[in-house]
Amino acid sequence: MNILQKDPIGIPEEQRAIRAKCIHPTGTFIPFPTEAIDQSIPELFEKQVRACPNRLAVRTRHHVFTYDELNRAANRLAHAIVRQRGRGEENIALLFEHGALQIVAILGVLKAGRVYVPLDPSYPGKRLAYMLQDSKAEVLLTNQTNRSLADALAENVPVIDIGVHDSISSAENLDLPYSPRSLAFILYTSGSTGAPKGFSQTHCNVVHDTRNYTNAGHFCADDRLLLVSSFSFADSVRTIYSALLNGASLYPFDIKAEGLTSLANWLILNEITIYRSVPTVFRHFARTLTGEERFPKLRLIYLAGEPVYKKDVELYREHFPEDCIFVNRLGTGEALTFRWYFIDKKTPIKGTHVPVGYAVPDKEVVLLDDVQQGADGSRIGEIAVKSEYLSPGYWKRIDLTQTVFLPDLDGGNSRIYRTGDLGRMLPDGCLVHLGRKDFQVKIRGYRVEIAEIEMTLLDHVAIKEAVVRLWEGRSGEQRLVAYLVPTGQQRPTVTELRRFLAEALPNYMIPSAFVMLDHLPLTPNGKLDRRALPAPGRLRPRLDNRYVAPRSPVEERLAEIWAQVLGLDQVGIYDNFFELGGHSLLATQVISRVINTFRVKVPLRSLFQAPTVADMAVVIVQNQLEKAESKDIDRMLAELEALSDEEARQVLGDENVKGVNRDEQF
Repeated sequence: MNILQKDPIGIPEEQRAIRAKCIHPTGTFIPFPTEAIDQSIPELFEKQVRACPNRLAVRTRHHVFTYDELNRAANRLAHAIVRQRGRGEENIALLFEHGALQIVAILGVLKAGRVYVPLDPSYPGKRLAYMLQDSKAEVLLTNQTNRSLADALAENVPVIDIGVHDSISSAENLDLPYSPRSLAFILYTSGSTGAPKGFSQTHCNVVHDTRNYTNAGHFCADDRLLLVSSFSFADSVRTIYSALLNGASLYPFDIKAEGLTSLANWLILNEITIYRSVPTVFRHFARTLTGEERFPKLRLIYLAGEPVYKKDVELYREHFPEDCIFVNRLGTGEALTFRWYFIDKKTPIKGTHVPVGYAVPDKEVVLLDDVQQGADGSRIGEIAVKSEYLSPGYWKRIDLTQTVFLPDLDGGNSRIYRTGDLGRMLPDGCLVHLGRKDFQVKIRGYRVEIAEIEMTLLDHVAIKEAVVRLWEGRSGEQRLVAYLVPTGQQRPTVTELRRFLAEALPNYMIPSAFVMLDHLPLTPNGKLDRRALPAPGRLRPRLDNRYVAPRSPVEERLAEIWAQVLGLDQVGIYDNFFELGGHSLLATQVISRVINTFRVKVPLRSLFQAPTVADMAVVIVQNQLEKAESKDIDRMLAELEALSDEEARQVLGDENVKGVNRDEQF
């Protein structure tokens, strides 16, 4: 292995000037000290508790904790763990919905000297069971909401319900030694072997990353940070500790439950100052904005996990304050953040892709000589990160760890992590990210091994060959498309395939489209020709139910909305939105258009509860009947008159038809 190019030293003056503007209006920034890297997360958190016990630490719709309250709740849990398990190092799994109790559990586990392993309850049971078993977790922490799922998963693992753990537990800090070099957590990502793989991080690596974020963005105790990433996703780590190790306030927001249409109000109401998400979430969120919203307190927008495009910068410039700074970041769970690019309202963006930018302290980027040359003559290589602050490696995977983590070629204390991403370095040291070298991709910010999806598809009895590819649309939206060769004449429906995959894979790993082929395209030497795989097209997929056309103006408009959002030629009234390839972010687009088109107020969850056009039409008509003026009711009744009794039952539901007297005026 030879180094093609090293990272030039220095950051351009214009980048320094933009970073200098990242100051909270209070001007209360205190630099995060380098010596803090030699302390553990509990020690640094308790320091903030002593400094600001009554300051708000975490706020959700259901819970509010000051620093003192959060510390005491975490201490009670930690004492309960130590009392039941004794002292020692062990892994503890966490099964919680997105919210404040997860934060209590994380701190409680760390204070007890343990390693936490977050499990997302929205994942398939089979996947959760694998992660629980593979991590060798000795305990499963949960709450009453997820207790039944926890009991089903934990056959031989004790379950602790944090809502009913012993109330006599002390609320005082534990007198335990915490090593900054010990593991803090294990997170699981998609694996190329067909099963998830776990990677770990230490306390000092997390604190180091927090120091870099704090000092570059001038984070302070007056900041309020939005947390939308899943706790099983590495980006949540940066948000949690950037808040709690700085005395700032953390605001978890559950997109799956709340939807993006209410996010603007959450930001405004809670005066959020720092926003962080993957680009896809930001893109969908920005499209819900009308232009009338004002975010006077928002000062930093961080995007990471996927490519950022010029159009994303344009959305930022259109909807957010003049003094707000936009940051494109590059990082991985294994190396945490190692590149960033700061943008203000005047920063020129050349081309369609936004660079990932310049150096992060103690994280040197090198390009390895894997051979390619760009059209402009620049050399392209694999992005690798050289640092002392890299993950110890993959849990129970020494072979994989030795493959991607290499010793320092100069003989120092650093190691080199091969990211598997391709990039090229501009003369001034700005890094341009060019995508994956292998078949690992990122979809809506989640890292996905294509091989895991393909291997799962091949487990289906009706599938002989399977290939999955990432497609990118004109607007920058990315989606997974599966190409399948069936074993016989009987081809499985998309409904059947999606349900089959849902038993083993989380939603973000299920392809949005399935293309059946007689055979896979091959190159002249007999290898799979991925470039020859056809675009998925706009045809309605083959589902279990047959196509039924809309029967009313409401259904017609709804079908049009769904077809536009999903990129299909037509949608039947009994087609399930999610079987057509829809997901939660596309659902926000549908609900936003429904609200604007029909002037009704419907929550995001209504699409999950009414996932067909026919079901949603019922929701809309009921809403209109409840809120419409008399002239509108006359018009709707006239439309109902034109329906047969059977059609009325299908459109309104039996219960509502019984309540309609066609000879009576409301």
